[in-house]
Amino acid sequence: MAVPNYTYLKLKIPGPDGVITVGTSFQHAYECEVKCCGHAVEIVASGELAAIKKEVPKEAPNAKKSTGSFKPAEGSKEVLIDPNSPYGKVVRIGTTLSSK
Repeated sequence: MAVPNYTYLKLKIPGPDGVITVGTSFQHAYECEVKCCGHAVEIVASGELAAIKKEVPKEAPNAKKSTGSFKPAEGSKEVLIDPNSPYGKVVRIGTTLSSK
């Protein structure tokens, strides 16, 4: 059974001839902490990168290729914006919407 003492940066382990004490300096502990944080950031970043790679398509879409024509949604109707206008511009509104 090992007993860590974080205040004094000591680790005490029972040994065959008594207690084994392992110590370090604050500078070395700080350097180890920085390395551990760096490894953790790399692990998280690699996991996020793998997730992003799954979502990205294998090849880029062709911007010049037409995907088809736009079709209005079911339950919509055309309404003239200005019945007195000679242009006859219309807008589509949903017929399934509530009056609120």
